[in-house]
Amino acid sequence: MKTESELKLAGVRALIAALGPVDAERFIAAMHREPFDYTRWRGDQWQDATVAGLAEQARALRARVATPD
Repeated sequence: MKTESELKLAGVRALIAALGPVDAERFIAAMHREPFDYTRWRGDQWQDATVAGLAEQARALRARVATPD
């Protein structure tokens, strides 16, 4: 298991890899500005989704990852 410091570093690196350094910083700043309940957000995120729809999104993502541009 990672320490809290290692986890934070890995998270920042993942954000930078996904968003780039500028947008990663903007995302972090936005999270600090607004009250945000991650657990509630995750619970609400897929509320209207179907299993079939999520499965299709997963297949599409896997296909994109397997054959990057």
